[in-house]
Amino acid sequence: MDPTIAARPVEFAAAAAAEPAPPGPAPLSGLSSLLVGGMIEAAERAWVPDTAIRAVMRGLMRRRLAEECAADPAARSARFTRLVEELRASPIARDTQAANAQHYEVPSEFFRLHLGPRLKYSSAYFATGGETLAEAEEAMLELYAQRAGLGDGQRILDLGCGWGSLSLWLAERFPYSQIVGLSNSHGQRGFIEARAAQRGLTNLRIVTADVAQAQFPLRGVHAGFDRVVSVEMFEHMKNYRHLFQRVASWMAPQGQMLVHVFAHPTLAYHFESRDASDWMARHFFTGGLMPSSDLFLHFQEDLCLRQRWWIGGQHYERTANAWLAGMDREREAILAVFRRAYGADQAERWFQRWRMFYMAVAELFGFEGGRQWGVAHYLFDKRG
Repeated sequence: MDPTIAARPVEFAAAAAAEPAPPGPAPLSGLSSLLVGGMIEAAERAWVPDTAIRAVMRGLMRRRLAEECAADPAARSARFTRLVEELRASPIARDTQAANAQHYEVPSEFFRLHLGPRLKYSSAYFATGGETLAEAEEAMLELYAQRAGLGDGQRILDLGCGWGSLSLWLAERFPYSQIVGLSNSHGQRGFIEARAAQRGLTNLRIVTADVAQAQFPLRGVHAGFDRVVSVEMFEHMKNYRHLFQRVASWMAPQGQMLVHVFAHPTLAYHFESRDASDWMARHFFTGGLMPSSDLFLHFQEDLCLRQRWWIGGQHYERTANAWLAGMDREREAILAVFRRAYGADQAERWFQRWRMFYMAVAELFGFEGGRQWGVAHYLFDKRG
């Protein structure tokens, strides 16, 4: 690593951010990749100020928009058509073990130390912009209940239940409902079950399974769900035709599914690790997909869209910045967790990587005032 790069972070960041984006999806040239790789190495060692890191991230976002032909409707349409065809020929999910390791088998202590009190590891909802993270978590959970028509006495599946923010909230809110959370993480299951026991909740079951392989009845849980709610899980999926078919088979005849995903209004693309600039895909989102707001409309053989909503990116920007602030407040406690999880020699680097991840999320969703990337909600009916 050339130490002069670390000594000139602002100049380097400004150059990277201002560099014209390439005309197509080709990866960086060898020299550009080397320079970006050097910047990433310096950033991971915390030699670069956050302002410079964020400036480089915004430059890479401008490059992404150019790569995806955001300004060329004909080219964008052709790329989208190819993507839909590719997804239809794909397995339901790819790289599930890598995604699990990157996020969901990280010790729960890390998330408890810096997320909100509900441990909602997804966008919160800041209705006025002045809410605390705790209030914004509750607001988004309330929004799910309203938009999905959730009520007491229903059988509800939380598909991809994470650390249990929604599952536990539903079990508390609707004591006569049967709540089932499905997660691909054994660590998450143990954590949620312990919290449910502490709160005396008896109407919640957590099952561990890969959604691409799961079949009900599963571990004593039967299908026939009145509602399915999935929060930021579909971005890890590929073949939505087969996924929707599978989920529809788990639903009651009049069942409905609410899906929350992050998305772009018009662009859909894979997160791929092609060169040094694809840091997010390599460390945090292997096998992931950025949906466009209308992507799921092309897979309605078994589920039919009833309604959809768009939430501006500023809500996720505020969420990620709150997580980042929480990490900085709890730095020493988190480093102790990371020494156990990643080893003493890697703890500082992983602390900074997680900080960079949250900065990337904040910059992505805050880009151009939150008007490029945001959050989409969809309500689907099961076809008769």
